Amino acid sequence: MFKSLQGRSAIVTGGSKGIGRGIAETFARAGVNVVITGRTQADVDATVADLGALDGTVSGVTADVTSPDDCRRVVATAVERHGGLDVVCANAGIFPSGRVGDLTPDDIEQVIGVNFKGTVYIVQAALEPLAASGHGRVIITSSITGPVTGFPGWSHYGASKAAQLGFMRTAAIELAPKKITVNAVLPGNIITEGLIEMGQTYRDQMAAAVPQGRLGEVADIGNAALFFATDEAAYITGQSLVVDGGQILPESPEALADL
Repeated sequence: MFKSLQGRSAIVTGGSKGIGRGIAETFARAGVNVVITGRTQADVDATVADLGALDGTVSGVTADVTSPDDCRRVVATAVERHGGLDVVCANAGIFPSGRVGDLTPDDIEQVIGVNFKGTVYIVQAALEPLAASGHGRVIITSSITGPVTGFPGWSHYGASKAAQLGFMRTAAIELAPKKITVNAVLPGNIITEGLIEMGQTYRDQMAAAVPQGRLGEVADIGNAALFFATDEAAYITGQSLVVDGGQILPESPEALADL
């Protein structure tokens, strides 16, 4: 789609499943050489095998984004394999459910650790090679839940996703002199393994709340992230793009009743 991306180097954290896998596939189809991370070797290996015949290469590293050391190792691996690093997609995330009154300190730390701290750590680890590229890009996978909407059971998740955007805005200012942009994609309900596990009834309810009448595909998020990574998006930083089929627009379910 964008010729400026061919041959560039990217990291996609949490790239072995779900939205991250979709981002990795979209980037590789555009000729980007991608390193994905995942928590288990089997998942990483399976995704690398499945995406092995695209225009860009896809390789993998097992890593825990809550570990700054692991994040530095991932960045060093991408630089070694591809000769540099142009794009970091901070995508790794978890969304366990828990009501406010039931959340334990461990529940909160786990979600904040992966979703927010993991974003900060991978960006910190990548600063030097991103600056050296002359066109560094950071793309954060946030969510409509937290920054825009709320949903029972995901107060800690929503807080972590809102925190990502607070980080994004100041990081975008600090990194602008280094020609690094920092932007975020806010997915609505996207068909992933996690959503499928929540059952058909939940999926039907979520689709009914979307004006387009369907759930999103992982490629919808991949395409938005791809745009932020391009030279054509060089003058966009500190911004968030909602990709949700119009889900956040209706005032109430009645607004969709006559569609």
